[in-house]
Amino acid sequence: MNKLITYIKASIEEMKKVTWPTKKETTNYTILVIVFSLAVALFLGALDFIFSLGLAQIITKY
Repeated sequence: MNKLITYIKASIEEMKKVTWPTKKETTNYTILVIVFSLAVALFLGALDFIFSLGLAQIITKY
């Protein structure tokens, strides 16, 4: 039980040392993640579309 209490106290002390992002930083990072995710999704979707067209051409050719 003593180890658990020591762990909790140490965890609380470490959490006091954390520098949390501001609301503006959090908003900016969230927007950045959403934009990056959409860009990757569009890129992969475009590749999928192109490969699908290519595969369809190969299948219909033979």
